Amino acid sequence: MRNPYDVLGVAKGASEADIKKAYRKLAKAYHPDTNKNDAKAKDRFSEANSAYEILGDATKRAQFDRGEIDSDGRPRAPSGFDGFGGFGGGPGGARSAGFDFESAARNRAGGGGIGEDIFSHLFGDTFRGGAGGGPGARGPMKGEDLAAELSVTLEQVASEEKLRISLGSRDVDVVIPKGVVDGQTIRLRGLGNPGGPRSSPGDALLTIRILPHPRFTVEGADLRTSVDLALEDAILGGPIRVPTLTGAVEMRVPAMTSSGRTFRLKGKGLPKKDGSRGDLFATTAISLPASEDENLIAYANGRRAARAASGQA
Repeated sequence: MRNPYDVLGVAKGASEADIKKAYRKLAKAYHPDTNKNDAKAKDRFSEANSAYEILGDATKRAQFDRGEIDSDGRPRAPSGFDGFGGFGGGPGGARSAGFDFESAARNRAGGGGIGEDIFSHLFGDTFRGGAGGGPGARGPMKGEDLAAELSVTLEQVASEEKLRISLGSRDVDVVIPKGVVDGQTIRLRGLGNPGGPRSSPGDALLTIRILPHPRFTVEGADLRTSVDLALEDAILGGPIRVPTLTGAVEMRVPAMTSSGRTFRLKGKGLPKKDGSRGDLFATTAISLPASEDENLIAYANGRRAARAASGQA
């Protein structure tokens, strides 16, 4: 695969938010459901998904930036390994490190041994023999990838619940990954369509759709909600109950809290990739009594009269 930064069209120093935004833009543009007759779009979609698997994961991104893994997420050879002469390289090539390249090639031609292993390690399976097999013969084609969608609730995302879904003719259990965002596609390796004889199956490309919630809105891993505040609690302060995805919790508001004031409940948002959680931001909305309250009306009239007497607007 190409350099994942080039695939997503972002700079190496791009923020996590910029990477996520670039990925979602490409995933939306090239999703198989909207490009069913465009093979190139399918390839671009798969490429963008693979790039995000690396850059969207802080650990893998750091490994890639340090040169420890390649664009496909596979470990790179240690620094100084020249592929033939082992460590040290220099004049003499393979023989200087005690490795006889010609003998290895002869061993491979004779049917296995170190030659087969070294060619596979250096060049991958394209240098393995196929069904009649000389060097460079390609093996059987991998099975087709399978695209599917999974709709989940915010409660399921928050609880990291295991869900059973149908992929073709099989049912599989899927755990919602930490840090998932709406529209993100996750790759389930080997769960796609079967290939030919002796070939591996394709992958399942599962697009996550987070269902709208009647109470919460999503901002990355953070959530926002509105909480009713009784007039007496707004004036006097005290504990109030605030709904969260895992049940209501108690929050204390100070005296003289106005409508529209926002409080943060740390760790009550959605799971992040690093195992931590986002926050819940609760905005107050003062709630008046459903029926007339004579004492409250008298108090309000008194306040209005006092304001008028002092010349206040």
